[in-house]
Amino acid sequence: MPRKHKSSSPYATLFYLIAVLWIVEFANLLFDHQLCRFGIFPRTPQGLVGILFSPFLHAGVVHLFLNTGPLIVLGGLILMTGRAIFIRSTVFIILMGGLGLWLVGRPAYHVGASALIFGYFGYLVAKGIFDRRMKSFLFAMVAIAAYGGLFWGLLPTARYISWEGHACGFIAGIMAAWIERRKRR
Repeated sequence: MPRKHKSSSPYATLFYLIAVLWIVEFANLLFDHQLCRFGIFPRTPQGLVGILFSPFLHAGVVHLFLNTGPLIVLGGLILMTGRAIFIRSTVFIILMGGLGLWLVGRPAYHVGASALIFGYFGYLVAKGIFDRRMKSFLFAMVAIAAYGGLFWGLLPTARYISWEGHACGFIAGIMAAWIERRKRR
C-alpha cells in the first residue's frame, strides 16, 4: 500500500514567495538593478510584462526589507483561511492590481510588492465586512491594528512612491474578497 505524503505546512507557500523575492533582489543587485525595467511602465506594450514581474522586483534591499514584514503578517493571516484562497487571492491581486496600475499609473517604472501588500490588506478588511463571521472580523481588526497606517499610502504623498500601485492593489484585494464571498454562496 503506498504511503501518504504528508503535505507541507501552508506557511511554506508564503516562505517560498518571500524566498523568491529575496533571490530576485540579489540577482537584481548583481545587475545594478537593471531588472527593474521589467516593472510596469503604464500604457506601453513592454509595460504589460511588468504586470507579472513587478511584484518580484524592488528598488533595493531596503525596499524589499520594508515589504517583507507586512507580506509575512498579512499573507499569513490570509493563509490561515486556506492555502487555495491565499494562492487565488495572490494571483488575482497581482494580475488585476497590475492591470489597473498599467491603465492608470504615472509614466514611470513601478516595481515592488507594495501593491500585493495593499491587496492583502484590502482583502482582509473587505472579507471582515463581507463575511460577517467572527474569524474574518478578527483578522480584519488585526490587519487594521497592525497596518492601519497603510491607508495613508493610498494618497499621493511622495513622487517616488507608487500610490497608484497601492490603490490598484487595494481595490484588487477588495474585488478578490468579493469574488471569494460570492463563490462561497
